[in-house]
Amino acid sequence: MQDLTITKVELFKVPPRWLFLKITTASGIFGWGEPVVEGRAATVEACIREMEEHLIGHPANKIEDFWQMIYRGGFYRGGPVLMSALSGIDQAMWDIKGKALGVPIYELLGGAVRDKVKIYGWVHGDTPEEIGKAAQWRMDNGFQAVKLNVCDHMEWIDTPAKVKQAAAKLAAVRSVVGDDICIGVDLHGRVHKGQAKAIAKALEPYDPYFLEELVLSENNDTLKSISDYTSIPIATGERMYSRWDFKRVLEQGTVDILQPDLSHAGGISEVKKIATMAEAYDVAIAPHCPLGPISLAAALQIDFNCINALIQETSLGIHYNVGADLVDYLTDPDGFGLRDGFVPLMTKPGLGIEIDEEKVRAAAKIGHNWKNPIWRNPDGSVTEW
Repeated sequence: MQDLTITKVELFKVPPRWLFLKITTASGIFGWGEPVVEGRAATVEACIREMEEHLIGHPANKIEDFWQMIYRGGFYRGGPVLMSALSGIDQAMWDIKGKALGVPIYELLGGAVRDKVKIYGWVHGDTPEEIGKAAQWRMDNGFQAVKLNVCDHMEWIDTPAKVKQAAAKLAAVRSVVGDDICIGVDLHGRVHKGQAKAIAKALEPYDPYFLEELVLSENNDTLKSISDYTSIPIATGERMYSRWDFKRVLEQGTVDILQPDLSHAGGISEVKKIATMAEAYDVAIAPHCPLGPISLAAALQIDFNCINALIQETSLGIHYNVGADLVDYLTDPDGFGLRDGFVPLMTKPGLGIEIDEEKVRAAAKIGHNWKNPIWRNPDGSVTEW
């Protein structure tokens, strides 16, 4: 019998903006996780160090017990830091359990429901012309779905010109990719309630796949009036951290796609529960993942197992990834087997990927201090990034 008692916890802050976790057991089996809040990597690292006394000596196979102990054992619970720390630990423990049993994680969740998962690639540009060229590059590289931001600095209620600029960017992509390609639109919480209907109306002629974070998650109660107004599917969830956060939007009946992040929303254990809740409300999931290879591998395990998984975000070639890209920390650059816009069913044990530990350790000596920019409107007031 393998001894899966946790004996060692290591953290690696690596470029471009990621935090990797390695948990090792007494039998030598180890697992990887990716616990991070973008721009707050050191804070999450400190949180895991506070949890270390509970980790050392805990059986890595008792995943649910550890999750409940950390979540319920503290008087204060939830939020981005605690849940992101718990997410990475959860991923690593599932990785260990899968490796110990010699099966992919999705097998432990009930098995696969699909043979491959569609992914989308980010397209970025400051003008419609630039963003159209970026979309063409994605098409030339086999993608069958893309996503873009259509607006940047936004006032609480902005000018018609800003609304038209947003529509022009989406129109440029649609003209390049045609009607057989899905185009996700990410508003990044930059639009406020008073502007949301105008934005949705302007984008609707170009048939976006979904509108993501049309308003901030703390304003999700406003989605009722917006969802009644537009035929575009509404997506949200990257800044929501547990089933209790998602329960509210499901009860309101205003969201069509949930986007929990495997590195923020409690890991594999919690996102599986969120997906099951969503299925009961006839709502799809499309896990958020602008992060690294471990977070993506965890998301794919959910995608393979959950019938309502729609599409998967990846950070492959995203404009945030300066200094390192998604596959740079894998021993095999083709580790995800991406073909024609899909990731085929992964069959290796655990998370299904092999991390290049030597490269991780070298990169951790460089580290990073990534922070998102602070945006201000022309009058000097802070606005959403």
